[in-house]
Amino acid sequence: MIRINANYLKLQSSYLFSEIAKRVARHQEANPTVDIIKLGIGDVTCPLPAACIQAFHEGIDAMAADATFKGYGPEQGYPFLREAIAAHDFQRRGADIDPDEVFVSDGAKCDTGNIQELFATDIKVALPDPVYPVYLDTNVMAGRTGVFKDGRYGGIVYMGCDADNGYLPELPDESVDLIYLCFPNNPTGATISTEGLKAWVDFAHEQKALILFDAAYEAFIRDDTLPHSIFEIEGAREVAIEFRSFSKTAGFTGTRCAYTVVPKACRAFDVEGHRHDVHALWTRRHTTKFNGVSYPVQCAAAAVYQPEGQAQTRALVDYYLKNAATIRSEVAKLGFQLVGGENAPYIWINTGEDAWSFFDLLLTQAGVVTTPGPGFGRCGEGHIRISAFNSHENVNQAMERIKKALK
Repeated sequence: MIRINANYLKLQSSYLFSEIAKRVARHQEANPTVDIIKLGIGDVTCPLPAACIQAFHEGIDAMAADATFKGYGPEQGYPFLREAIAAHDFQRRGADIDPDEVFVSDGAKCDTGNIQELFATDIKVALPDPVYPVYLDTNVMAGRTGVFKDGRYGGIVYMGCDADNGYLPELPDESVDLIYLCFPNNPTGATISTEGLKAWVDFAHEQKALILFDAAYEAFIRDDTLPHSIFEIEGAREVAIEFRSFSKTAGFTGTRCAYTVVPKACRAFDVEGHRHDVHALWTRRHTTKFNGVSYPVQCAAAAVYQPEGQAQTRALVDYYLKNAATIRSEVAKLGFQLVGGENAPYIWINTGEDAWSFFDLLLTQAGVVTTPGPGFGRCGEGHIRISAFNSHENVNQAMERIKKALK
């Protein structure tokens, strides 16, 4: 008798976005002439940078000639891309990362979900609340949690993030083994200082723990005092893995290219306390289960690091940051407490009331779609997330509608 993985039965239904879609559909059906502006999803809206498009075409052209055709490439990524990543994203900021510590993939979402396969099922996992759902759900699937009750799973250490602590997770007061951090944060947009990140690295050393650091939104950092990578922190190579993506940096959400950095010094332990090389384990997992990102896509990603690509991708991020500044400014004028929107594309707003009720108000009275905070965890109650990924025109119009609806 074939049996299922019973841990999948613990999963809660993808309530958040399915419920949003249902409410939006009902409203549009009842009001077919109303134009809906969507500021809820974290998908980009601007086209790929011209440098990436040109490199993409050149990569495709190479596949059309015998002399330049590429078959299976290295699963970890072509050297030209891994070398560019190591040099531009890490070494120039003083982070000691080599090209062979970079693993190119088709998405940070995939990597953050897949990496947990390397670790035992009985470890203690610490997660921020609110949190990007993939971190939690993949650990539920793996069997590291108890049942779901009162909005949380048993067996998980939830690190509450609210206005009192600046929406930053605090060091747990109990032993943990695997720690998820995301900065700039999704969904809150909060950022962390160098000193704050160092405290986590020191904690991981003390606990013999490992940090999974999601830096998918680091390109939005404009404050020069903030770290872009956990590997800018001394000692992080032993206790951290970092995930990055070209999705928000260069609009690759539909093109699919990302990478994970696993230093050779990164360690984990077996049941007897013997040290093991996580880099070697991830190499085995990655090369066994993944056949590599396509050559044309990697050519397009490498163009990000050319002078034209650097200028164009920065302009792309600046475009969304201008939207974020507009949203932040207008929402603050309405008297709401908020975080994010300065070094991140998300604005996390404390509504002071039930999040779904506030969502419905903005939908029905302003025709604007946001994301209710409870979908990211229990601490998201009373909050909504607004995304800066849209056109300037739509964002400006949305803010005018919201101001009118809330008067």
